[in-house]
Amino acid sequence: MDFDLIVRGGTLPDGRIADIGISGETITAIEPNLQGSARTEVDASGNLVSPPFIDPHFHMDATLSYGIPRINASGTLLEGIALWGELKPLLTHEAVRDRALAYCDWAVSMGLLAIRTHVDVCDDRLLAVEALLDVKKTIAPYIDLQLVAFPQDGFYRSPTARENTIRALDMGVDVVGGIPHFERTMADGTRSVTELCEIAAKRGLMVDLHCDETDDPLSRHIEQLAYETQRLGLQGKVAGSHLTSMHSMDNYYVSKLLPLIAEAGVSAIPNPLINIMLQGRHDSFPKRRGLTRVKEMQALGVRVGWGQDCVLDPWYSLGTADMLDVAFMGLHVAQMSSPADMARCFDMVTNVNAAIMGLDHLGLGVGKRASLVVLDASNPIEALRLRAERICVIARGKVVAERTRQDSRLSIPGRPAQVNRRHQAQ
Repeated sequence: MDFDLIVRGGTLPDGRIADIGISGETITAIEPNLQGSARTEVDASGNLVSPPFIDPHFHMDATLSYGIPRINASGTLLEGIALWGELKPLLTHEAVRDRALAYCDWAVSMGLLAIRTHVDVCDDRLLAVEALLDVKKTIAPYIDLQLVAFPQDGFYRSPTARENTIRALDMGVDVVGGIPHFERTMADGTRSVTELCEIAAKRGLMVDLHCDETDDPLSRHIEQLAYETQRLGLQGKVAGSHLTSMHSMDNYYVSKLLPLIAEAGVSAIPNPLINIMLQGRHDSFPKRRGLTRVKEMQALGVRVGWGQDCVLDPWYSLGTADMLDVAFMGLHVAQMSSPADMARCFDMVTNVNAAIMGLDHLGLGVGKRASLVVLDASNPIEALRLRAERICVIARGKVVAERTRQDSRLSIPGRPAQVNRRHQAQ
């Protein structure tokens, strides 16, 4: 059988060694010693072949804007929001678009081929919405981009946010967002969860709310989100992002809350790099780190995926578009140190995030879209440990990024030179 592209001899995340045959934009065969030829072949011998990396939580309208008009001096979430408010009037369509496209180029080089980005709708111009809709069209050949209508200043707190959220959805934004803990009162936050979920149910859309991104243990909007998900039949289509208040909640209340989240089929998206940077800023010691209860939710069957959140923007001064960095930090803060847990962290930034975003067409399987990554590692745990180089990135059946594998050579006087692949001990 003839193929357009064959990836030869790679190790799949489950440990199998197989060839992957690609025809057009589709994986058409996965088997050892695949018979057939192709115009292009990629030698993945000894390397991990993975589904694409996926980021279910990002802010592309703000990315790469670090230092404009100033730097977040306190490092807090609230100063970041205030700083974003100062930046918004300075935005232009071209600047938002160009920074987003630069980030997407970076993402592709890292094998990050699907991103869900929140876009602020509290600017009446909806300039960022228009810019990111343009970006979505431009990058469609290689990145799946989902846009979330995000009323950053509060669905009720900002006078035109409700109207602008509807306008953004009418323009083609994919997902309904919100920030209930930033409303003026807990009651307003609860009402916003109800109305936003009703808007999504009416339109047949997914929901992804910034939920309880605070150290306040009494911020419990995730409970309302779970309730509305069941009431409106939105199971499997709803995510709560951050959920950092759960870090500080009373354990007895959490023992009631987690089964409700699981029963409703609500997904959770913690963002470890940003959560541990922004949370606990008002503490002396002991200092809370703000990561939600990842392993406890997973034990009850809740889908939990790691998100990047920010790169070089008012909230975060670092970042590389590398989801392995995100998972690496996540496994440390969540204390997911067993081999099974570490492998799960890799799965969280690939298959689990795809499920959260409803991207059933992605993954390593016959009939799936031919988007995948070849990494300079032998298995998922090694990929995390080294934040492995991406040797080859394939999107929709086409090679879109390549690196030459460089073997480091160890030369010690009096001893023969040794090839030190992936810095493994010899």
